[in-house]
Amino acid sequence: MRLARFGLLAICGVLLSGCDLVLFNPSGDVAAQQGDLIIYATVLMMIVILPVMALTVFFAIKYRKDNEEATYEPEWSHSVSLEIVVWSVPLAIIICLAGLTWVATHRLEPYNDLPRITAEKAIDPNVTPLQVQVVALDWKWLFIYPEQGIATVNEAAVVVDRPVEWKITSNTVMNAFYVPEMAGMIYAMGGMETELNAVMNASGTFEGFSANYSGNGFSHMRFDLQAFEEDGFDEWVAKVRDGGPMLDRAAVNVLENPSVDHDVEYYGEVEDGLWNLILNMCTGPNDLCLNDMMMVDALGGGGIDGLWNREMYRGLCTADDPQAIFAILRPDLVERGPEILQSMVLDADTDPLPPLNSIPQAN
Repeated sequence: MRLARFGLLAICGVLLSGCDLVLFNPSGDVAAQQGDLIIYATVLMMIVILPVMALTVFFAIKYRKDNEEATYEPEWSHSVSLEIVVWSVPLAIIICLAGLTWVATHRLEPYNDLPRITAEKAIDPNVTPLQVQVVALDWKWLFIYPEQGIATVNEAAVVVDRPVEWKITSNTVMNAFYVPEMAGMIYAMGGMETELNAVMNASGTFEGFSANYSGNGFSHMRFDLQAFEEDGFDEWVAKVRDGGPMLDRAAVNVLENPSVDHDVEYYGEVEDGLWNLILNMCTGPNDLCLNDMMMVDALGGGGIDGLWNREMYRGLCTADDPQAIFAILRPDLVERGPEILQSMVLDADTDPLPPLNSIPQAN
């Protein structure tokens, strides 16, 4: 019997030896706080789970059939003391868990700017977050650095102890952007922009991947995240800038083709406004941008005739003056354009738009 127990423990040790407990020893402050939250919640739940497991064994032994010394009370049905313990302890734990989760959820809100670098190091007000735009493709990751004017595929880099603002979208099905060493996962969805604010506190190369099944190449949808000191990051940027062509709409359309285990690629330049085109799913030559489409709908729609005018208002909402679309669909509202746009942003009550009485015809 003793030999069997030793063998079971040895097998468990071998199986657990391959486990990577990165969630409890990460290199990013946000992930570290999330790991602490898991530990605190587990300890609180164990206050109930361990006594229940121990009492299960205790009652099985004490009230076994051949134990004639155990008290036999077939008419017993209620105990006030037992009811108090059974209900009050779990209730107290639930209250503690709710409070802990509420505070941590708001403190670790991924859309909020970071309040600190580490527990011992505050945010430097003179340091601006490094912005990285992330696009989930089939089955690879595209990273655009608007400040540096570069882009990469399946490789990203950040600066140690500098906050990073990840802007995330997808040009295909939903994926989940996840670097366990840095922070929790955030979904990437087509036509939508999600955000993750995080920081890396140690240099090195860390694995990132998609944590949401997205098709045949899902298991190979991985990338390397490199954390450098400031000098190392500048060298990496210079290498990328010298190592590839421009990332424009044509290049994005090529990358949109599904590929498995895609090689790392560098792009030394990025077309102006490309992120907005990707976000609005209109990098193709005949695509109508989502924000243009929504503006057309908000102004009453283009009707059948509007289909032929697609090229006339394509891209107007991504231009410097989004009111330009009023001159095409609603020339009678050009003067009210700023007022209507402001009301759309504020979601305020406004006067109903007059009927759509004229739609410009295609030339």
